[in-house]
Amino acid sequence: MQVRVRYAPSPTGYQHLGGVRTALFNYLFARAHNGKFILRIEDTDKERFQEDALEDIYRTFDWLGFHWDEGPDIDGPYAPYLQSQRSEIYRKYAEQLVASGNAYYCYCSPERLEELRQGAPDVSGVPKGTKSSGYDRRCRTLSPEEQAEFAARGLTRVIRFKVPLEGSTAFYDELLGNIETANRDINPDPVLLKSDGLPTYHLANVIDDHLMEISHILRAQEWLPSCSLHTLIYQALKWTPPKFCHLPMVLGEDGQKLSKRHGATRIMEFRKQGYLPEALINYLALLGWSFDDSREFFTLKELESVFSLEKLNKAPGVFDYKKLAWFDGNYIRKLQPEKLTSLLLPYLKQDGLVAADPSPEQIELLSGLVPLVQERLTTLSEVSGLVGFLFKDIEEYNMEDLIPKKLDKEQTLEVLKNVEQVLKGFFDHSDEENENIFRDLAKEMGIKLGDVLLPLRVALTGSRISPPLFESIRLLGQAKTLKRIERVIKLF
Repeated sequence: MQVRVRYAPSPTGYQHLGGVRTALFNYLFARAHNGKFILRIEDTDKERFQEDALEDIYRTFDWLGFHWDEGPDIDGPYAPYLQSQRSEIYRKYAEQLVASGNAYYCYCSPERLEELRQGAPDVSGVPKGTKSSGYDRRCRTLSPEEQAEFAARGLTRVIRFKVPLEGSTAFYDELLGNIETANRDINPDPVLLKSDGLPTYHLANVIDDHLMEISHILRAQEWLPSCSLHTLIYQALKWTPPKFCHLPMVLGEDGQKLSKRHGATRIMEFRKQGYLPEALINYLALLGWSFDDSREFFTLKELESVFSLEKLNKAPGVFDYKKLAWFDGNYIRKLQPEKLTSLLLPYLKQDGLVAADPSPEQIELLSGLVPLVQERLTTLSEVSGLVGFLFKDIEEYNMEDLIPKKLDKEQTLEVLKNVEQVLKGFFDHSDEENENIFRDLAKEMGIKLGDVLLPLRVALTGSRISPPLFESIRLLGQAKTLKRIERVIKLF
């Protein structure tokens, strides 16, 4: 049996961490078994469909750098891969389920169903003011005469599945083992085909997975409650279901399901913030899966060869933004300087530090600053905050930042005046010689070296945190360096 897996997003929202982790696990499983990875777009919810959400799917995976073998943009033997183009297929099997006695026509109006949802009195005896457990199966036992009457009146209808009233339904999950659900606890007679002729998720999902010969369904555990219903539909159609594997949840650090309140979850937002796709893929792969107890870094190619369901964890994965930043910083440090320069350039342009068509002077400055920031960046977007002082003047200074904790205003002014004299000969000496000169100055003034360098750092960069100071001075140049020192001295 060839391994065939699928990622089936609904274009009603943007691609987020949980969905892409599911796609990644499906992709890796397919590659590890020399199988096929399929993209299927579940776009039958016309009210919530978003064209830009559909485009976001393609943009997201183009950026991440892994792709499907079959899908809407790649012709395959099971096309079409857009569910909106498969309506006739779903209608055929829905009618087949009615004919076999496993489904039926329901003529209940939207108003009546809303009353049921709100707990209004009805034939099921649900007290007013309480939530109903669901549909009351009123149309399940309609006589042929009643059905003919409703049809003659032109009432709209849907097709509902007949969930057995007794017994239980069981299936095996590759991660969680045997799972059995009492049929009375399954959503009572859910809609399979809507009045507009479009299928619900449950019908389309089962039919497409069967017809596209999907061998394994790897999906989030939030779909676990639906699996018993899907198993019943497979049985009703006399089809063998694929193997199921419900992946561990992705939680925030507070133990709740990951959401916007924890921070960015949309994949393109991580791109905007300057994360590398390689780092994001590496980190996502470790959310609910591990190769061993020690190894953390994997290329996508390495993951393709070592991924297995046996190494999945039953416990949820916890998304740690700090850990992702740590991964990203490590990947940034592995980049060749030329590659890092090209990746940083868009952020410097976006922040107005570099022209759309950089001047030779700016290009030279870029080549000099990259080695200084490569060890300090955790995301690409941090670059402007670190090197902005090299491209534009500092608009204003925070006096508290200029004054070291153990010095007062007068002492700091004295430091700056002495530093100004030292800087006049800075470019005549090596960095080692300059360090000794500054040490001698600190010793002569009876203060620590850090209390000499801090006011200098803030005067030149506008911040207490910057790339290496001496290298920054050389990039800034003597004229700009002395000009900024003079300006700060005047502030005192």
